[in-house]
Amino acid sequence: MAKRRYVARGVPGGYRIWDTKAHKWWGDHYELCPDDLLAELNGNRDYAKITALLRHYRAQKR
Repeated sequence: MAKRRYVARGVPGGYRIWDTKAHKWWGDHYELCPDDLLAELNGNRDYAKITALLRHYRAQKR
């Protein structure tokens, strides 16, 4: 299995996405683990689907 570039890491209050190549956090703070977003980032990288997933997770925070 290939090494994943984006991984979810537990932080106080939820999860953040860690970019292993750039060595920095990517995206927002999430209360629930964004498994489908991580799968898309590490897989096909379809821009439209990633944007839709980001909007979905931002809407959950409100």
